[in-house]
Amino acid sequence: MRLAKSGADHVRHLHTLGPRGTNLEAASHEWLRRRGVRGTVELHSSIETALDAVPDDGEHALVTCAVYPALHTLVFGNLHRLHMVDSFIMPTHNMVLATRGADVPATVASHPAPTGLVPAGTEIREVLSNSRAAIECAEGRVEGCITTIVAARNHGLRVVRDFGAVPMVFTVHQVLAVGVGDDQRLLPAGAAL
Repeated sequence: MRLAKSGADHVRHLHTLGPRGTNLEAASHEWLRRRGVRGTVELHSSIETALDAVPDDGEHALVTCAVYPALHTLVFGNLHRLHMVDSFIMPTHNMVLATRGADVPATVASHPAPTGLVPAGTEIREVLSNSRAAIECAEGRVEGCITTIVAARNHGLRVVRDFGAVPMVFTVHQVLAVGVGDDQRLLPAGAAL
């Protein structure tokens, strides 16, 4: 069995939330650029499905953001294989309310994280990413969406309101194979940390 090397210097492949146009995709490319690494970014339908697909050889990492819903559950439920090796602040793409034409949309698709940007009294339909919200709007399943300016443009949507870029904390979690007991102590059921 080949032992994986731990630490950010060994990461070459990033896995994160898609489809194209998400803030997490941009952050993944930015992380590689800042580190001077020639690597790959693979997009997944959710962070949870990304984790299921990531090889545990130490060359792959999961990129998330601090406001990703249930990040705490993902991290603490996978302490045996997820190791945070970096975090950084980067502005998101401008976040926007976009529509296919309506000035005041009755239904808006949004990832759970930015639902606070949805106008009061509007029906929210939660989706898995900001880019998915734009697709739902462009395909007519909702009248509007909270998305990135990039995704809105990619899908020919009209921006009704531009909230601007948001300074965001992004986290990089290296995925390593660690057997139970190899790297962690086992506590009796109900014991507190």
